[in-house]
Amino acid sequence: MRIAILGDSLTAGYGLPQEKGFPARLQAALRREGFAAEVVNAGVSGDTTAGGLARIDWLLASAPNLVIVELGGNDALRGLSPEETRSNLDAILRRLDEAGAMVLLAGMRAPRNLGQPYYTKFDRIYPELAEKHGVALYPFFLEGVAGDPKLNLDDGIHPNGRGVEVIVERMLPVVKGILRSLPVERMGKDTGRAEPEKSSKGKDLVLATDAHRWTQI
Repeated sequence: MRIAILGDSLTAGYGLPQEKGFPARLQAALRREGFAAEVVNAGVSGDTTAGGLARIDWLLASAPNLVIVELGGNDALRGLSPEETRSNLDAILRRLDEAGAMVLLAGMRAPRNLGQPYYTKFDRIYPELAEKHGVALYPFFLEGVAGDPKLNLDDGIHPNGRGVEVIVERMLPVVKGILRSLPVERMGKDTGRAEPEKSSKGKDLVLATDAHRWTQI
């Protein structure tokens, strides 16, 4: 079972040892739950949705069963057009669908200091594209972490080790639900034996979160 995370510095683990980054901690959490999962860190610090789109074929060469798309934060920080961000994410999701990969789209939110017209257009990209492509949505990657100094590095943008654990804890049920929907093997918790999972619709897995106001990502 291979999970690839296509992302930016939030995935790459900026400012953290590799073993403390989101991919490594998600893999550890899944294995504790009995999933024989390998999580591939395909995060590039500073990457935009355009950069992610340019890397999509490279990512697919690893034949992932599930791709978590965590992109867009740097688009907003640079004030790039929401239309451009939407177009790039749309192309990424279309390419993943063509390749037959399951997808979890992790949403981002634009800084509120960019103004309501901008952040309204930006924020709605993720739920609208998830609905269009029939993929699972995790509405806000930094839910429960953004804006909390105790859970972020000194830059106020990137999660620290504790922040990463919060993200993993919140996202884990959604990822587990998607993995259970795949016609692949799951490792037994106590015996190490593989157990087949029944198939269902991964696109029905949506995690609802409360509205969150924040000024930095």
